[in-house]
Amino acid sequence: MNKKILNLIFFFVALNMSLFYSTAFGKYEKIFYDFSITSIDGNALDLKQFKGKTILLVNVASYCGFTKQYNDMQKLWDMYKEKGLIVLGVPSNSFNQEKDSEAEVKEFCEVNFNITFPMTSIFEVKGENAHKIYEWAKNNYGKSAVPKWNFHKILINKEGKVHNTYSSLTNPTSKKITSEIEKILNIK
Repeated sequence: MNKKILNLIFFFVALNMSLFYSTAFGKYEKIFYDFSITSIDGNALDLKQFKGKTILLVNVASYCGFTKQYNDMQKLWDMYKEKGLIVLGVPSNSFNQEKDSEAEVKEFCEVNFNITFPMTSIFEVKGENAHKIYEWAKNNYGKSAVPKWNFHKILINKEGKVHNTYSSLTNPTSKKITSEIEKILNIK
């Protein structure tokens, strides 16, 4: 093969690989712990307090077919909170399935699911009005960090970087998620 053809092949292979591996090259000018968000009670939630912890960030909604995943999010929280996992629920009306107020969301979660993990105020999670955390995840990890529906999961490692993302169909207590959490937390 002549040199031109080899260079052309190399170019296309490199281009193709960059499309598949673009998420690995996030610039991370900021990490997850550099942000703050408003809690469901209306207080500032400085994410620095979670520094060194593993975070499962989940956009949630009260009227979604996946709402029963709250049970498994709570199970995950109970199983791993002492080992360094933070489950963080972000109520969102991005898909028009959330209650009108934080008070209603909080009551719904406590009464129906006995939720004790941290929850935030209601925020947009996609589009131009997305909370800065979701913009950050998209900019550093790519399109798979953008929720396609409620109960999309973003796993953030101890360094404050996106480790992986999971669709709404992936249950929080699935082996797919728990095995990655255990790897990050060094649980054998």
